[in-house]
Amino acid sequence: MLESKHRFRHQSLQDSKSIQALLEAVSKGIERGELRFSDKDGEIIMHPKGLLELKLSASEEDSRHRLDIRISWSADDRLNVGDTLKVE
Repeated sequence: MLESKHRFRHQSLQDSKSIQALLEAVSKGIERGELRFSDKDGEIIMHPKGLLELKLSASEEDSRHRLDIRISWSADDRLNVGDTLKVE
């Protein structure tokens, strides 16, 4: 569901094959430089490039297991890896 102009959120119950297909689609989208998320409430298109920050966490508590994957990057073209720090 589209929460605001620049935010997309979706929650549903899926089987493991469906989640695997979704993760493969995200992987392919990162590879080609375009991620497109949509549902009946809206759509967001993102363009990952350069260095991506990955945050992965896993936990289990009693019978509840959780895996969180967060990928983030800066869309600011002015931030380049090749930029050097100058101190004068």
